[in-house]
Amino acid sequence: MGKQMTEMLKGTLEGIVLALIAANPAYGYDITARLRDQGFSDIAEGTVYALLLRIEKRGLVDVEKVPSEKGPARKVYTLNAQGADYLREFWGSWSFLTARIEHLQWDVQQPHNTGGNDGREMD
Repeated sequence: MGKQMTEMLKGTLEGIVLALIAANPAYGYDITARLRDQGFSDIAEGTVYALLLRIEKRGLVDVEKVPSEKGPARKVYTLNAQGADYLREFWGSWSFLTARIEHLQWDVQQPHNTGGNDGREMD
């Protein structure tokens, strides 16, 4: 993973993990596997566990220890109301940023762009 991608993920990984937990409560290894299924194959398991500890301390998730047949009890993370509010705000910020970045990309890639209004509306 390139340095630029790593830096961009620092600001978004928390929202990505909360979105995965919102879809289905999960434990750390399961979240890491789901991230890899989504194409985030270079994210270290330790990064995910540190992030889970942070969002737990911030009160964005509820945690339940569930016995495991394969070893010690697992901490299963569930999105709570505070986490759902945070996730809604994350998606709003994400939509705002992606719309503006895509608009900027379109503007700079046009061969005869005059920098003026192209007729597309921005929120």
